[in-house]
Amino acid sequence: MTLTSSRDASLEDRLLICDCDGVLIDSEAVAAHMLVTELEALWPGVDVEPVLLPLLGLRIEAVLASAADTVGRTLTHEQVISIRRAVEVAAMQAPTVPGIAEALAAVPFTKACASNSFSSYVESVLNRTGLVRFFGERRFCADMVENPKPASDVYLAAARAMKVDPLCCLVVEDSVTGVTAARAAGMQVLGFIGGGHATDGQIHTLMRAGAEVVFDDMSRLPQLVEQWLANAAFEIR
Repeated sequence: MTLTSSRDASLEDRLLICDCDGVLIDSEAVAAHMLVTELEALWPGVDVEPVLLPLLGLRIEAVLASAADTVGRTLTHEQVISIRRAVEVAAMQAPTVPGIAEALAAVPFTKACASNSFSSYVESVLNRTGLVRFFGERRFCADMVENPKPASDVYLAAARAMKVDPLCCLVVEDSVTGVTAARAAGMQVLGFIGGGHATDGQIHTLMRAGAEVVFDDMSRLPQLVEQWLANAAFEIR
């Protein structure tokens, strides 16, 4: 697939936007396990894992609402808040995705983070891992916009804040929800499946959602960015 970004844009006019969970930190498997544990304690006898896994990437509140509706159960507001906090505490301790720091250091233009998580959580994660040095205050989160992913709001907010055309933004996402949001914003997307929660089936689901390339090794990111800068055709390897 040939990329559509402008050949004439300078590096100052480019923006790499990374999702947080599953792209910067390997937290999705941790979050999923905590969600399953919490819900199975509240709903004895309900097999929630197959219901939850396809929902990863949505805000936790949306995941819980959809799961409850699917299995015919309910959750109080207090239970939702308690589960979200338990998931955030667990995910906050997750390791970084292997090679992410080296990959970000090799990308020669501005980076931002766009997440479906809350600002306080993303700030804590970036500070704990030291990845904040790549992003600074360039964090755009679900509680900062009207509509979370799969709406385009967080991605468009990042582009507006950095004064970068969406066509000159490249996104790294690990979920259909995130890829859908970035594509709705008019941005091109790399699908990443190198996290602990990833499966081979995600290659096709992310491609169908609009990812130009799906890759599983973060050391490839600088090369993929160079191809994008050169307006080259991506190849899935």
